Amino acid sequence: MTKAEIVAEISKQTGVERDKALRVVEALMVTIKEKTAEGEDIFLRGFGTFTTKTRAKKVGRLIKENKSVVVPEHKIPYFKPCEDFKNML
Repeated sequence: MTKAEIVAEISKQTGVERDKALRVVEALMVTIKEKTAEGEDIFLRGFGTFTTKTRAKKVGRLIKENKSVVVPEHKIPYFKPCEDFKNML
Protein backbone atom coordinates (compact mmCIF):
# COMPACT_ATOMS: atom_id res chain seq x y z
CA MET A 1 0.00 0.00 0.00
CA THR A 2 1.37 3.41 -0.95
CA LYS A 3 1.03 6.73 0.87
CA ALA A 4 -1.51 7.86 -1.75
CA GLU A 5 -3.62 4.76 -1.08
CA ILE A 6 -3.45 5.40 2.68
CA VAL A 7 -4.56 9.00 2.14
CA ALA A 8 -7.43 7.84 -0.09
CA GLU A 9 -8.54 5.29 2.52
CA ILE A 10 -8.43 7.86 5.34
CA SER A 11 -10.37 10.32 3.19
CA LYS A 12 -13.00 7.70 2.40
CA GLN A 13 -13.39 6.53 6.02
CA THR A 14 -13.49 9.99 7.61
CA GLY A 15 -15.06 12.15 4.90
CA VAL A 16 -12.12 14.56 5.13
CA GLU A 17 -10.84 16.05 1.87
CA ARG A 18 -7.82 14.29 0.36
CA ASP A 19 -5.51 17.31 0.60
CA LYS A 20 -6.24 17.68 4.33
CA ALA A 21 -5.74 13.95 4.92
CA LEU A 22 -2.46 14.13 2.99
CA ARG A 23 -1.21 17.02 5.16
CA VAL A 24 -2.06 15.06 8.31
CA VAL A 25 -0.31 11.89 7.09
CA GLU A 26 2.76 13.87 6.02
CA ALA A 27 2.86 15.76 9.34
CA LEU A 28 2.66 12.45 11.23
CA MET A 29 5.53 10.99 9.22
CA VAL A 30 7.71 14.09 9.66
CA THR A 31 7.03 14.17 13.40
CA ILE A 32 7.88 10.48 13.82
CA LYS A 33 11.13 10.89 11.87
CA GLU A 34 12.19 14.05 13.72
CA LYS A 35 11.40 12.80 17.22
CA THR A 36 13.04 9.39 16.75
CA ALA A 37 16.11 11.15 15.30
CA GLU A 38 16.21 13.23 18.50
CA GLY A 39 16.17 10.02 20.55
CA GLU A 40 12.53 10.15 21.67
CA ASP A 41 10.35 7.05 21.61
CA ILE A 42 6.88 7.34 20.13
CA PHE A 43 4.19 5.13 21.65
CA LEU A 44 0.94 4.70 19.71
CA ARG A 45 -1.36 2.69 21.94
CA GLY A 46 -2.99 -0.14 20.01
CA PHE A 47 -0.44 0.14 17.18
CA GLY A 48 3.17 0.02 18.35
CA THR A 49 6.34 1.88 19.27
CA PHE A 50 8.79 3.78 17.06
CA THR A 51 12.24 3.97 18.60
CA THR A 52 15.93 3.83 17.76
CA LYS A 53 18.39 1.05 18.48
CA THR A 54 22.15 1.34 18.67
CA ARG A 55 24.18 -1.17 16.70
CA ALA A 56 27.55 -1.93 18.25
CA LYS A 57 30.86 -1.42 16.46
CA LYS A 58 31.82 -4.54 14.53
CA VAL A 59 34.24 -5.90 11.95
CA GLY A 60 32.78 -6.48 8.50
CA ARG A 61 34.27 -7.86 5.31
CA LEU A 62 34.61 -6.54 1.77
CA ILE A 63 34.47 -9.87 -0.01
CA LYS A 64 35.49 -8.58 -3.45
CA GLU A 65 38.60 -6.91 -2.03
CA ASN A 66 39.24 -9.57 0.64
CA LYS A 67 39.58 -6.89 3.34
CA SER A 68 38.25 -6.40 6.83
CA VAL A 69 36.62 -3.07 7.66
CA VAL A 70 35.40 -1.63 10.92
CA VAL A 71 31.73 -0.66 10.91
CA PRO A 72 31.34 2.06 13.56
CA GLU A 73 28.59 2.12 16.17
CA HIS A 74 25.44 3.59 14.62
CA LYS A 75 21.74 4.07 15.28
CA ILE A 76 18.90 2.52 13.29
CA PRO A 77 15.15 3.15 13.34
CA TYR A 78 13.07 0.38 14.88
CA PHE A 79 9.34 -0.36 15.05
CA LYS A 80 7.87 -2.77 17.58
CA PRO A 81 4.20 -3.64 17.00
CA CYS A 82 1.85 -4.04 19.96
CA GLU A 83 0.52 -7.47 20.96
CA ASP A 84 -2.91 -6.89 19.34
CA PHE A 85 -1.21 -5.98 16.06
CA LYS A 86 1.02 -9.07 16.22
CA ASN A 87 -1.97 -11.30 16.94
CA MET A 88 -3.79 -9.99 13.85
CA LEU A 89 -1.03 -11.45 11.72
